[in-house]
Amino acid sequence: MVVSMSSKLKNILDEKGPIRKIGVIGMGYVGIPAAVLFADSDAFEFVWGFQRDSPTSGYKIDMLNRGESPLKGDEPGLEELIKKVVDAGKFRCTSDFTRISEVDAVTLAIQTPFLSAKSLEPDFGALIEGLRLTGRNITEGTLVVLESTITPGTTGGLARQILEEESGMKASEDFALAHAPERVMVGRLLRNIREHDRIVGGIDRESTQRAVELYSLVLTSGRIIPMTATAAEVTKTAENTFRDLQIAAINQLALYCEVMGINVYDVRTGIDSLKGEGITRAVLYPGAGVGGHCLTKDTYHLERGVKISGGKLDYPQGMESIFVLARKVNDFMPVHMYNLTVEALSRAGKTPADSKVALLGWAFIRNSDDARNTPSELYRKLLLDSGCAVEVHDPYVKEYPGVSISHELSDVVKNADAAAILTGHDEYFKLDASALKELMGKEHPVIVDGRNVIKPDDFIAEGFVYKGIGRGDKN
Repeated sequence: MVVSMSSKLKNILDEKGPIRKIGVIGMGYVGIPAAVLFADSDAFEFVWGFQRDSPTSGYKIDMLNRGESPLKGDEPGLEELIKKVVDAGKFRCTSDFTRISEVDAVTLAIQTPFLSAKSLEPDFGALIEGLRLTGRNITEGTLVVLESTITPGTTGGLARQILEEESGMKASEDFALAHAPERVMVGRLLRNIREHDRIVGGIDRESTQRAVELYSLVLTSGRIIPMTATAAEVTKTAENTFRDLQIAAINQLALYCEVMGINVYDVRTGIDSLKGEGITRAVLYPGAGVGGHCLTKDTYHLERGVKISGGKLDYPQGMESIFVLARKVNDFMPVHMYNLTVEALSRAGKTPADSKVALLGWAFIRNSDDARNTPSELYRKLLLDSGCAVEVHDPYVKEYPGVSISHELSDVVKNADAAAILTGHDEYFKLDASALKELMGKEHPVIVDGRNVIKPDDFIAEGFVYKGIGRGDKN
């Protein structure tokens, strides 16, 4: 249940009036589009974007203040909107966190990875630092909103504790605190923030209402769904967990179809054709693995939330969580890609130790530069461990620690024994079988399609050894 609103906080907020100035902590895939959308609203006077001036991300400050986007994937309208609000004098990025004292509301969009999937212990180091900086600088009546995906119970627990310790004030009495999880996908950041329904959960009624006030002004077609902070935390972790489960289901079906010698896409079309009142199938697509910052960890946030809640879970004794099992299936798909590659190389009379593989796609999602938790990394490691030479191509990813990435496709595939497609970039849909074979210079080159981007028959006709996920009819 929502805690009764604090009359003290209500009086403070009534006297303070509407939200006019906003701070957004964390200039990444969530913080940047959120900040510029706030800045573009006539309801708000000014938005500060807060970014640490670190060796790895400090460059974003000057880029943003020049009106340029640090995100180099395909993000429709983002760079134009950044320039618009910078030129209008409504947005500026800074590393001076004392300016939090100038804002009426501050949101935190900071990554929350897990240290280890086995321990289920999140790495809240960056979030804790952001909370401490926020607590030290907020003033009476400030609304603090966590947009980061977090373990259920964090907003009213750890976050509240840190903010109160640092500020010397009390949440629900002196300042408002809420969770409004981001729901964006790279490639459509602005559209998602404007159009997706927004989950908003405060630690009390007044905090919820204040957060609703903040977010309702940037929505175009989405609606606000108010709830408690913990319910909002569970909503976010559960929606990603369910998506991961759906992907695992089609991935497992794809493995079944390979064994039975049929095409998983035919089966998928058949399943998806059954429509009608009360019928919901929501069949997704199989692939070479799941990456990104959310789906790879949010299951574990949800599982941890249950464990730390202190409640007793009534569940089949000794049975593993279906959500955790789904995670393991999706984590296995890069391994399956490796197995398909080894099988195909064997058919071509090669072993990994005497082969070169052109790895096509390092980003975890098509037409983006986002390579966080990319499944390509495990695939590459397995190849290297087997003695294989590996070269990587991606048209969007500029660099990645410890990995050399080329932007010239012809250089990467030249003289390669195999080409493996790990990401569904538009560029790979245009691969021509004859031209690729000539570049590879092999009588029977291998192609392994992890995203169903090529037409198998075209490549088989050119002498390729083909392997594809879920393509038992062609493998």
